[in-house]
Amino acid sequence: SPPGLLLLTSFLLHMEEGRASPPRLVCDNRLIQKYIGEAKDMEKRTAHCQALPVLTCPTMLPLVDFSLQQWKSKSNETKRREILCDLALLVGAVAGARGQVTQECGARQLSQLYQHANSFLLLLQTFSWEAGPWEPGCSPRSIEQTHVTAIFLTYRQLVQGKLRFFFHDLAKDLCK
Repeated sequence: SPPGLLLLTSFLLHMEEGRASPPRLVCDNRLIQKYIGEAKDMEKRTAHCQALPVLTCPTMLPLVDFSLQQWKSKSNETKRREILCDLALLVGAVAGARGQVTQECGARQLSQLYQHANSFLLLLQTFSWEAGPWEPGCSPRSIEQTHVTAIFLTYRQLVQGKLRFFFHDLAKDLCK
């Protein structure tokens, strides 16, 4: 089964009726550690792909670095929206890169990354707090890149950083 389905299935099996509540994903720290490990593995496998091309059409990647102090001062809804913006831009970047990479190893890794990032995007779109559902149209801080490996680095940093801390923050409320 496609790897992204595990994330979505895990979430759907643990939803409460009416409002998305991801207890297992948030409360079981082993799951986010698993996704961090998968992001690292994808990044390593991509680094071993031979002759990855430089993208002729540069792609825009979100800048996913953040200040932990500023992050802690934001509401969960603000964090969710920020991550959604980053994921939406990343998913678009992966889709654009997939169209430019014909080499089998790189194309396979990009397809897997697309599934993972898109699953997180779909998952977080279902979360809703005070502001209602997410709507596209945000513009995160971004940078133009021509290297495929930068896409994987960005995804790993997003999962290891903002997503992990976001799930940690949610766990404080949901996992009492």
